[in-house]
Amino acid sequence: MSSTITYTVSGMSCGHCEKAISEELSALSGVTDVAADSKAGTVTVSSAAPLDDEQVRAAVDEAGYELVGRSS
Repeated sequence: MSSTITYTVSGMSCGHCEKAISEELSALSGVTDVAADSKAGTVTVSSAAPLDDEQVRAAVDEAGYELVGRSS
């Protein structure tokens, strides 16, 4: 069962930020697509199966940003 979830992330301000978050999230098992939007402060993650929010939070933290919550 595939899953697509949009998360709110604080601290993103540019393309470099988007790339850093995208790289960390893409490394998670099962992730098929990541679309970070620094202007909106969101990151949309598509995966083969639902992801654990704590795994997503840890990846965003590793990139140096803060996962605020789910947008959708």
